[in-house]
Amino acid sequence: MKITNLKQQQPLFFSVTLLSLALTTTTLAQLSPTQPAPSPPTTTAPSPGFSTVPLVPVSPSGAPIAAAPKAPTIDIIQILKKAKRFSVLIRLLETTQLINQLNSQLVTSGSGGLTLFAPEDTAFSKLKPGFLNSLSDRKKVELLQFHTLSSFISISNFDTLTNPVQTQAGDDPQRLQLNVTTYGGSHVSMTTGAVNASITGTVYTDSKLAIYQVDKVLLPLDVVLPAKAPAPAPGKAKADKTKPSSSSSSSSGEGKASPTEGSSNGGESKGMWMGVVLVVVVGVTTIIG
Repeated sequence: MKITNLKQQQPLFFSVTLLSLALTTTTLAQLSPTQPAPSPPTTTAPSPGFSTVPLVPVSPSGAPIAAAPKAPTIDIIQILKKAKRFSVLIRLLETTQLINQLNSQLVTSGSGGLTLFAPEDTAFSKLKPGFLNSLSDRKKVELLQFHTLSSFISISNFDTLTNPVQTQAGDDPQRLQLNVTTYGGSHVSMTTGAVNASITGTVYTDSKLAIYQVDKVLLPLDVVLPAKAPAPAPGKAKADKTKPSSSSSSSSGEGKASPTEGSSNGGESKGMWMGVVLVVVVGVTTIIG
């Protein structure tokens, strides 16, 4: 009997439960607002490897910021260091800071490239002891520039150059002359008026830079010859020209009597004539008397 009663009461129990759930749902719906609350904005984290920084930075005014200049891709000092026989040339390029100018020219837009004649250490050892130390900073820069051409010249194109070849040191054909002669298309010799040298090998070459090893330091006449003495000022030269020399003064003085001597001789002559006149007057008086 008890089991039967439980089975009869189960439908009633489920009915009461469903009724309670319906009332609860209705009450909650009345208490909630008619419009659903806006959901907060969702942010998605950037995926790994994705940069949120703009590729071209923009300034506050809206104009793009100019990109920094690119570093030179070719470093002459590193090339010479790898060759391991140009330590003196490297030191000169660094102490004079000329290397900064040369590296900048390699990346300058429109540059025709560079050609560098590189004396090895044994070439510098042939110079007179203390020669480099005797040069001023300006002369050291000029010496290095005399080894540099402002264009790329391949080993087979030296015969296209016109003598005297203009270097970065200047275009004075008398004191900064460099004459190039080729034999057989590959042998290149050079003369400066002070030294004769030859290209003995290629250190580095590409489409912008050519570095050739030379057996001697290219000494221009501007470095070897002493500086010219400055010309005297025009006013001083004119004054010296009009001033009589001591020898001419003495020689002209020998032929002329001094004023003292002339006055003395004139006094003696005058006294003698006065004596003659006095004698004549006394004689005439005596005769008359």
